[in-house]
Amino acid sequence: MNKFTIQQLQQMRESEDRVEFKAGEGGNISYDGRGKTNPKDRRRCILGYVIALCNEGGGRLVIGMHDNYPHRVTGTRQAHNAIGQLESDIYRDTTIRPEIYELYDEENRRVLVIEVPSRPIGKVFKFEDVPLMRVGEELKPMSDAMYLKILQESEPDFSEKICEGLSLEDLDEEAIRVMKQGYAQRWNKPEFVSTPTLQVLHDFALMNKGGQLTNAALILLGKSEAIRKHLFCNRVTVEYRLYHSMIEYTARQEFQEPLVLMVDSVWNYINQPASNPLQHYNDGFRIGDIPTFNRDVVREAILNACCHRVMYIQSDVVIKQYPDQLIITNAGGFPVGVDVDNILTVNSMPRCKLITEVLQKAGFIEKSGQGVDKMFYHCLMDGKCLPDYSLTDEWQVCLRLPGEIKYPAFMLYARELQNARPANNKLNVFDLLALFRASQGDSQRYTDEVTLRKLIDEGLLISAQDGYKLSDRYYEIVKKTTVNVTGQKDDTINVQLLDINKLTERQTVIYNSIKEGVQLNVQLNTTDLSNKLSIGFKTMQRELKVIENLGLIVRVGSKKTGHWEVINKG
Repeated sequence: MNKFTIQQLQQMRESEDRVEFKAGEGGNISYDGRGKTNPKDRRRCILGYVIALCNEGGGRLVIGMHDNYPHRVTGTRQAHNAIGQLESDIYRDTTIRPEIYELYDEENRRVLVIEVPSRPIGKVFKFEDVPLMRVGEELKPMSDAMYLKILQESEPDFSEKICEGLSLEDLDEEAIRVMKQGYAQRWNKPEFVSTPTLQVLHDFALMNKGGQLTNAALILLGKSEAIRKHLFCNRVTVEYRLYHSMIEYTARQEFQEPLVLMVDSVWNYINQPASNPLQHYNDGFRIGDIPTFNRDVVREAILNACCHRVMYIQSDVVIKQYPDQLIITNAGGFPVGVDVDNILTVNSMPRCKLITEVLQKAGFIEKSGQGVDKMFYHCLMDGKCLPDYSLTDEWQVCLRLPGEIKYPAFMLYARELQNARPANNKLNVFDLLALFRASQGDSQRYTDEVTLRKLIDEGLLISAQDGYKLSDRYYEIVKKTTVNVTGQKDDTINVQLLDINKLTERQTVIYNSIKEGVQLNVQLNTTDLSNKLSIGFKTMQRELKVIENLGLIVRVGSKKTGHWEVINKG
């Protein structure tokens, strides 16, 4: 055991280092809170702190040092000559096995250190039947969100479980054919399409040796009536609304089919000409077009939602479609270890691992964990805002997929770069993300030194006074690029009207939105712009300040409620 010294303990911070300092009354604290009538007071004992620290992932309880930094020694006689007994008592009462040792300072004052191990995966410890967590100086009942997240850590693969009563007659023959065909194409084995269905079900672990079918077989291949009978919540609902403030939907469709067929059914519904129109952009004299919603992005989002959802929460996968955005939600929050900041880099942990493995074998997904990469990649290549998971909480994952072309110059620049590179040396999603951030003046967010060095060595990133900028070729494209999402001439989106050397592309989009609002007699404040352009409020404040300092816009009214207008320079 790596024992800490008193000097090391004195430099620790309680929250950051998961340590709790207690001077105690007369150097000691209660073992189990016995004799105190208030539950809040009873928790503030050795057992209470050991349980809370264990629930937090482990830490240490230090008795005989003041909790004020730098934690002066007060001394204690807690468990003096009885350390072994204290270890035994804690294990007896909690099943937590601590390691306890004592330290002495130069004045021979004694400090007792109780090293608390981390809880096992999926295990929550309780004091008087209440799971505890530390909140500041208090020990409080664990929040429902944290409790659920811990329980989900050890959640067994739902898709591997046997679906009682499911028979071969309940499986959809067309779904089986599509799965076989997908595998044959993925692995270049055309003969696989004639493989007997029973053998395929066994090979894919969809059926056990006793002939029982799993939940994965139901979800991937089950007929609609079988799904409704055995797993009614396994459904995708699409609602279309003309604008974001609408409460009632304009159109609605429910899908309860085998997943290998449903992903295309949902996409075909979303991909109707009226609800997924083409957006047009100008590249010099050439006019190009891009669909508002990309097929690969939408398919990946649907498959992710179905593979990562929590099945025991009775909730559909819900897709809300607007003319400019898709919002996709599924129950359960992020899997363990995944959050908004690491979603592109952390290894995927699908809740339905068997389903994911079968989808990979059948060619529906390339590799577990690459779906988010693909979504980000296509959004960057299409000049759209990045996929947004910021509304995700402990209970559901919420993904917002943008539809509008916001960054036409970057789109053309990225495509030009990719077209000039050989197939085995294309820029990956992290390369493109670094270039995009530089185009938006966010070069301070670089964390990947390997990517940064690669782009600098290739001349795609150039050192600048406040970070990095793109090569001159990007700014040449910016000067000649216009975008028109309606197919008609619109001078408000013509970036030639601005001094492009002073504005990033995102700042140009913000400026044009303000200018368009003025022409339509619509007053836009900072919050309006943040919501309209799907840009974080603080980021929007920073960008508006830059544009304001350049003398291009002015705030009319108070700082809190005032709106923005463009300054007419003549």
